[in-house]
Amino acid sequence: MTNKDKFSVVLPVYNEQDNLKILFGELKRAAETTGRPWEAVFVDDCSTDRSLDIIRELAKEHDEVRYVAFAENRGQSAAFCAGFDAADSDIVVTIDSDLQNDPADIPKMLDMFGNECEMVIGWRAKRKDTFVKRISSKLANAIRDAIVDDGVHDTGCSLKIMRRELLLKLPRFKNMHRYFPILMKLQGARIKEVKVNHRERNAGVSKYGTLDRALAGIYDLIGVGWIIKRHINYSVKEKK
Repeated sequence: MTNKDKFSVVLPVYNEQDNLKILFGELKRAAETTGRPWEAVFVDDCSTDRSLDIIRELAKEHDEVRYVAFAENRGQSAAFCAGFDAADSDIVVTIDSDLQNDPADIPKMLDMFGNECEMVIGWRAKRKDTFVKRISSKLANAIRDAIVDDGVHDTGCSLKIMRRELLLKLPRFKNMHRYFPILMKLQGARIKEVKVNHRERNAGVSKYGTLDRALAGIYDLIGVGWIIKRHINYSVKEKK
């Protein structure tokens, strides 16, 4: 295996102290089955529990672990972007730290990546979320689909594999992580979906997926719509 095969797993963290060691154990087992070099890049979003202490412990015990720590809470998109900047490979895997995504799905997604494909998206066909989270997600998806046609079933699944070179070219704004598929498409990425396992949250409290957050995303949609329109107009001008 060459360094081209290496992949970086970016994990945003906010108050997930009870999940981190279990998550890393599952991630390490899954990563080692690939036979590829890999790393885990944790990004602590100014957690108020022991999350950062646990991440530091993992970094001392495991050479694969690196981390970034924010001095103030900046949100999930900022955490993802910090992880992209810190990643030491051109293949980036994103996954939540709440154990609802299953690291065991990563190897099959990596097998799909790179075969005329610059982005692989997890599709939570059987979601294990709370009622409120499912309803808020459906509302957000309905609004997004009316404005942004990204052509995927489950934009909100955090388990994704993407080309870092393209990620670094994306416009950065609050809640941009909700629009990775369409933003990557605008950079020329070819996308594939794969059904993945989704699990109930066993510890901690969900920080995302409330109705308030779904409604707040409408403002971001306006900006994304403008980006799409600007990209289309620019492409037409280039062809003339």
